[in-house]
Amino acid sequence: MYDVKVYSLASEGAKQITNHFKVREFACSDGSDVVFVSTSLVDILEAIRVHFGRPVTITSGYRTVSYNASLKNSSKKSQHCNGLAADIKVAGVSPAAVADYAEQLLGSHGGVGRYSTFTHIDVRADKSRWRG
Repeated sequence: MYDVKVYSLASEGAKQITNHFKVREFACSDGSDVVFVSTSLVDILEAIRVHFGRPVTITSGYRTVSYNASLKNSSKKSQHCNGLAADIKVAGVSPAAVADYAEQLLGSHGGVGRYSTFTHIDVRADKSRWRG
């Protein structure tokens, strides 16, 4: 059902997967080599980049289960661990505006988390919306 691709940070980190995103931007902060990334997620992020015409910074993409467990308040069922989620910031755009647009793109599925300094976006099958 999901369209997750597996990459090697060491050998494919510089690979361009859309006009504006490279594999390394989705890598886990723990330095692990494997990087899981959903092509649907990348498509949503690319649409956000094009819509706002501003750089999108991925502050958290794929997470290993062990790295996710080390984070305060992280969900044991985090979509990040499946390569289906990203926490992002768009230069010069409020997280609320990013979340509003993401909701338009995702419609009746996917997750949108509204936080004061970033927006969480995921491409899960069901619909989930929350404030953090």
